[in-house]
Amino acid sequence: MGILEKISEIEKEISRTQKNKATEYHLGLLKAKLAKYRSQLLEPSKKGDKGEGFDVLKSGDARVALIGFPSVGKSTLLSTLTKTESETAAYEFTTLTCIPGVIDYNGANIQLLDLPGIIEGAAQGKGRGRQVIAVARTADLVLMMLDATKQDIQRQLLEKELESVGIRLNKQKPNIYFKIKKGGGLSFNSTCNLTRIDEKLVQMILHEYKIFNAEVLFREDCTADELIDVICANRVYLPCLYVYNKIDQISIEEVDRIARQPHSVVVSCNMKLNLDYLLETLWEYLALIRVYTKKPGQPPDFSDGLILRRGASVEHVCHVIHRNLAEAFKYALVWGTSTKYSPQRVGISHIMQDEDVIQVVKK
Repeated sequence: MGILEKISEIEKEISRTQKNKATEYHLGLLKAKLAKYRSQLLEPSKKGDKGEGFDVLKSGDARVALIGFPSVGKSTLLSTLTKTESETAAYEFTTLTCIPGVIDYNGANIQLLDLPGIIEGAAQGKGRGRQVIAVARTADLVLMMLDATKQDIQRQLLEKELESVGIRLNKQKPNIYFKIKKGGGLSFNSTCNLTRIDEKLVQMILHEYKIFNAEVLFREDCTADELIDVICANRVYLPCLYVYNKIDQISIEEVDRIARQPHSVVVSCNMKLNLDYLLETLWEYLALIRVYTKKPGQPPDFSDGLILRRGASVEHVCHVIHRNLAEAFKYALVWGTSTKYSPQRVGISHIMQDEDVIQVVKK
């Protein structure tokens, strides 16, 4: 019996089983088995698979993966937002490989990858699903392109495909401390009241992974699925923006309903509607900031800003300017919203904010 058959058997068993107090241990065990088989499915096969290269070298300040079903307008969006021409046509599967483009926005170069259309069953390797999903794991943000005329069915199917290969969209990493030990059995603790899992279930799940000595500490009320995610340690937590295309083909009431959903943006690629707002939201979700540098006695250089991640400190700025600058750092003068007054003299751990100006003084 192959891995795919085993996975389908377990999925059927889970769907048949009623969810109640009596079956929670059985379900927890089935979910652990399912996660184990899916992880095996993701591992590359031992034979060197010769074939067309699919992954693209990471470049620019951030990477965005554009995923969706065939013919939802991914290639049109890529051609509109970047200078790259991706082949577009009215039939499905026009794009057969990964096409990179670069969005130049606020002085940042954002790499946008137009991936081939995903079909149902992609996680099991249908179409080029597994390669598409592997590229999506390396991105900083997933841009899920959906057809506004097809309700929410596409979104649910895509989320299910990504979920089954360990991509968690718009979720935080579970706050569980987990460490495998050499001996001493299972040490189980929690800092809060656990309503969805108990020590027996934790022990059963760990035994399924052949782990008998471990330290587990729950810092929040988590489920069995979240514990499995922590044990597998190959889950990717990515922000996701749902982009609904073809809004020119639906009623204004429907557009209003979709636009009010969390993490959603409505656009029309053909009529170029709402693309400016899409770029603004993209910038916000990527958590990028611009920091400008200033030489002593000269005005700031606003033409060429440094692109950093939100939460970056003065030390990060020093590393971007020159790798040895942090060692010779004495103090910095900062103008902007991160300071109480301008200029403020700050240390190396000061957190920068968008559009701050910095002047670094060396020893």
